[in-house]
Amino acid sequence: MVSERRVPNEVLIVTGMSGAGRSTVANALEDLEWYVVDNLPPQMLGTLLDLTGRLGQQLPHVAAVVDVRGRDLFGDLPARMAELRARSRLRVVFLDASDDALVRRFEQVRRPHPLQGDGTILDGIARERRIVAPIRENADVIIDTTQTNVHQLATRVDDLFAEEGAARHTVTLMSFGYKYGLPTDVDLVADMRFLPNPFWEESLRHLSGEDEPVREFVLAQEGAEEFLDAYSATLRAVISGYERENKRHSTVGVGCTGGRHRSVAMVRELATRLAEIQGLSVKVQHRDIGRD
Repeated sequence: MVSERRVPNEVLIVTGMSGAGRSTVANALEDLEWYVVDNLPPQMLGTLLDLTGRLGQQLPHVAAVVDVRGRDLFGDLPARMAELRARSRLRVVFLDASDDALVRRFEQVRRPHPLQGDGTILDGIARERRIVAPIRENADVIIDTTQTNVHQLATRVDDLFAEEGAARHTVTLMSFGYKYGLPTDVDLVADMRFLPNPFWEESLRHLSGEDEPVREFVLAQEGAEEFLDAYSATLRAVISGYERENKRHSTVGVGCTGGRHRSVAMVRELATRLAEIQGLSVKVQHRDIGRD
C-alpha cells in the first residue's frame, strides 16, 4: 500500500504566528526537497496548484508560506483553504508559541512585529492572534514552538514530512592524497599513513584500492581491522549527534600519501560498515585516485 505522504502533488500551507518558526520550517522542507514559495498571497494558491498539476512529478511536493506579511491579502486565506481542499491534497501547518516566547524572539532580533504599528510588540501579537484564529481552528497540524529550538523544530518537520525510507543523514566518504593537499570541505579527517604503503610492492603499485589484491594487502596489515572497528563506532556516534542537531550532510576525509591505495581501500571498507546504519545514505568519492 502506498503511503499517503508519497502521493504526488502534495500541497502544504505553512502559516501561523510571526516569530513562531515559519522560516525554520520552510528551510527544513527545502532540505527534504520540497519546492517552497515564501510569502505567497493567498489569491495565488490556486495558480500554484494548477502549476503543480501540469508539472506532475517535477514538483511532487510543494509548500507555500502564507502569513500576515501579505497584509490585507492575508484575510482571504480561510476561503482559499476551503476551495483548495475541495480539489487537492492540501495540508495546513500552523506554527504557534506563547506571547512571552514571541516577544523574546522579536526583541532578540530587534525587529518590530509586522502588525504592531505605533504600538508594542504585544499589541501586534494580539492583533495577529485575532486574525489567524479561524485558520488555526482549521489547521491539520499545530506545532507549538514555545519550548522548541530550531534544531528540534527541523527534526519535527522531518518526522512529519520526510518520505518513508528517506535518509535522515548523508555521509560522503572521500579518499585523498596528502601530497595534493587536505580537502577544504570535510568535517572529519582520518590518516591512513600508519599502514604500510602498497606503492612499494611492485605487483601492487599500478593497482588501486579498488582492486582486490590491494584491498587484501591493506586489510591484512596490523592495526587495519582495529582501526576500522574503532572508527566505524566513532562515526556512528558522530552521525547520531549530527542527526540530533539536524545536520543532514557530512563529509569524512580518509587520506594516505597519494590517495590511490590505502585511503581508497579503507573508504570502501568504512562504506560497507556504515551502510548497515538504518536511515543513513553513504556516498563514496575518490578525489585523487587517478592523479599518479
